[in-house]
Amino acid sequence: MQILVLVSTLLVLSLIGYYLGRSRAVASVSGEASRLHSLPGYYGLYVALWCGVPALIVLLAWLSLEPWIVERLLVASLPESARSLPSDRLALLLNDIRNLAGGNIVSRDVDPELRDAANHYANMRQIGTWAEIVVCLALAVAGIALGQRYIAPDLRARNKVEKVVMAFLVISSTIAILTTIGIVFSLLFEAIRFFRLVPPSEFLFGLEWSPQTALRADQVGSSGSFGAVPLFAGTMLISFIAMCVAVPVGLFAAIYMAEYAHPRFRAAVKPVLEILAGVPTVVYGFFAALTVAPFFRDSGGFLGLDISSESALAAGVVMGIMIIPFVSSLSDDIITAVPQSLREGSSGLGATRSETIKTVVLPAALPGIVGGVLLAVSRAIGETMIVVMAAGLSANLTANPLEAVTTVTVQIVTLLVGDQEFDSAKTLAAFALGLVLFCVTLCLNIVALRVVQKYREQYE
Repeated sequence: MQILVLVSTLLVLSLIGYYLGRSRAVASVSGEASRLHSLPGYYGLYVALWCGVPALIVLLAWLSLEPWIVERLLVASLPESARSLPSDRLALLLNDIRNLAGGNIVSRDVDPELRDAANHYANMRQIGTWAEIVVCLALAVAGIALGQRYIAPDLRARNKVEKVVMAFLVISSTIAILTTIGIVFSLLFEAIRFFRLVPPSEFLFGLEWSPQTALRADQVGSSGSFGAVPLFAGTMLISFIAMCVAVPVGLFAAIYMAEYAHPRFRAAVKPVLEILAGVPTVVYGFFAALTVAPFFRDSGGFLGLDISSESALAAGVVMGIMIIPFVSSLSDDIITAVPQSLREGSSGLGATRSETIKTVVLPAALPGIVGGVLLAVSRAIGETMIVVMAAGLSANLTANPLEAVTTVTVQIVTLLVGDQEFDSAKTLAAFALGLVLFCVTLCLNIVALRVVQKYREQYE
């Protein structure tokens, strides 16, 4: 809460700096803004940046380093007997001190030394918080004063502001890249630990999935089979069913709304269709488990088919309904963005509306449509709740959509539920599954880019 108030205060001070800088720039030329090198707003932004950027940098550095510094000071203030404890027991002691300082439950009896350490810890945190507030506010006020000193008619305020914006964009791009690299390496390192316990050939080509490993020699029912082929097959089966529902319905809905529907009808129907994207997945799971799955089971019994209560068909159909907006909304926006001159030129050559859509509009909108379909595929592959509630947890190797199957994401969640030790093949298997899922998604994106580059038509 204090951080939120501090950040809000810094934003208010930056806004004040903006108006002060803008007013000072206009006053420096006696109100003749045309004599300024840049627009008055750039001078205001220049002062606002002087106010906000240094204070926010110090705030971020403070938040990153303060816990480590306070912990080191706390350890230094402990008695020698406590400092000489093993690292795990020392960590538990520090955790008890933090809990006691925060008024939470501790894992040991509270003795005077522990209470004194908690009070010392609370005092250091309070001092650090007030020092953080004073330093940041002082930097913000000093930034306003310093920025105003540089205001002059010949100051290239626009160039300096654009350099700061460019640096911000570069930093944001770098953070995104480093985040992706961090995700890949976090998966890779844990997956390598898994493959030291389980051969990659068994994992990638094995036909039986039973990750329960035995904790003792006489334990029964723990086969420790890590063949992931049933998981891959279940993921592809449910995703395929979902795309068979979502792509035709979503694409045809987009074509109708963009090319045929009356503007009033489009304005009313499109928001209603997009509401599907905002429904929580657990609600879709309830719908699949309580309505769709029983309907398919009863219909199969009427037709003489043996349909499981938890089937890939029910999960795939409901998942397809869920991702219809991802296809329809993006495809509608892309089709609408196709220049009207292309449609008029096609009509002028004698083509009908349907021929124009097929030969002109859809090829022009192909990259956006492929992007929408890819987003839908990624959404289908990554869905968990619907599969848990409608398709079950059975790792069956089958292509029959009427039977129960499971997916990679469901097994990842199942393996990591509860307190886990990250030194067993059962837990590490989740990272191997995540790595394979990441590689599959990457390959899909590469193939889609190649398809778009090959078949996209260029228009001037």
